This record gives sequence, structure tokens and C-alpha cells, in this order.
Amino acid sequence: MSIGETLAEARRQAGLTITQVSERTRIRESIIRGIEQGDFSACGGDFYARGHIRSIAGAVGLDSVSLIKEYDTEHGTPGSISAADVFEPSTPIKIRERRSPSLSMIVIVVLLGIIGYAGYHLVSSHHHKSTDTAAGIATPAATTLRTTPKTSPTQSAPPTAPPVPDDVVIKLTATAECWVALTNTSTGQLVFQGDIYPGSSQSWTEKQEVTLSLGNPPGVVLSVNGKHVSTKSAVPEELKFGPPAS
Repeated sequence: MSIGETLAEARRQAGLTITQVSERTRIRESIIRGIEQGDFSACGGDFYARGHIRSIAGAVGLDSVSLIKEYDTEHGTPGSISAADVFEPSTPIKIRERRSPSLSMIVIVVLLGIIGYAGYHLVSSHHHKSTDTAAGIATPAATTLRTTPKTSPTQSAPPTAPPVPDDVVIKLTATAECWVALTNTSTGQLVFQGDIYPGSSQSWTEKQEVTLSLGNPPGVVLSVNGKHVSTKSAVPEELKFGPPAS
């Protein structure tokens, strides 16, 4: 028995009409009729077809897991993704290593210090001799007074403002089985795709705008940059999120 025939038989056994199923799932009657006849062309793609199958199966009292597996067998499963791809950030993090000063640099600094110290004492000694000679001719009893130049207190640099975050942080926790896809909006590159089961969580940190597709929105708890985002739609939906404006 095909997917459409299974859903149609379950609907009839539940005593429901196509109109009643449409009202419960918010799916157009023409799409429901097409699915029951094995025609998924009006669904708008595999992602929406899976979501419609889940919604209709739930309305007529069927387990959608086996139906989704049958659909994937007939139409191809979603692209698989490895754990490394899920947890690897889309933008590589560069770590700057702190380099210790080289031996040659230390030697140069020490030599410059010695030369400066010797030059200072040479000039200071010559200046003192000239002053003492002049004082002995004019006024033998005169005493040379030394003055210490006043130094202005060091002014501390004004505090810098903390950097403005330029990432979008998405955290998703499943309370029911939900098919999820995350893509880069500008490039179309797939960041994540797969089913998330109850009790499991996923999180992503992105620097560009992304599109989050949910097959069962009420089955997840979603937060973006620490703020809760409502996902109460009864049909599959797509949400777009971007980094906060600087």
C-alpha cells in the first residue's frame, strides 16, 4: 500500500473528510487529495512534502516515522552530514600565538641601554667640569645647585568600549521529532540538515545571515542571541536570522 493510500485509509477509518483534515493541518485540500493519490508535486519540494506527511499522519492517528522512511526510499533521503560538520564552525577561528622575543633582539636592547647610559654620564661629567671651572674663577665659595626637572604624571589612556558582537548564535532544543535544515542565505551552502529527536539540542554560531527550516515548528524550543523565538506554526516554516547591526 502506498503512502497516499495508507493516509487515505486511515482518514476514512478515523471518520474524517478531506476538509476536516485540511482544517486541522492548515494544508490546502488540493494538496491533501494529491498526496492521497501519490502526487507530491504540489507540495513545493521534498522538505515540505515530509512536513505535510507528518501533519496529515498526526491528524489521522498514524505514526509518521515509517511513512517518512518510505518517502525517503522512493524520493531519496536528505543529504547526510557528519558530526564533525555539525560542530565545526563555518568560519575558522584564528588563534594568534604569542611569540617570545628572540635572543638577538634582547642583545640589541641591552647594547642600546649600555650606550645610552655611558653617553649620559660622559655628557654629565663634561658639564660638571665646565661649571666647576667657571665657578672657581668668579666666586670660589659659590656652590653649584642642581635642579630636578618636574615630570608630569603619566596620563592613562581612556577606556575603550567593549567590542560589539558580530555573530548570530542559534540554539535549538527538540521536544518532539523535527526535521531541521540550516543554510547560508547568501551562498546557499548547507550548514546542517537532519532529524533532531526529543531531548537533543543543536547550536550554531554564524557570521552571515542564515535560513532555518523547520519541519515541525511546535516541536522545538528556539533562541537566537539568547532571546526566545516563537515557533508555534502548525506547518513547516522558514526563518531568517542575521548578525546584529553594528
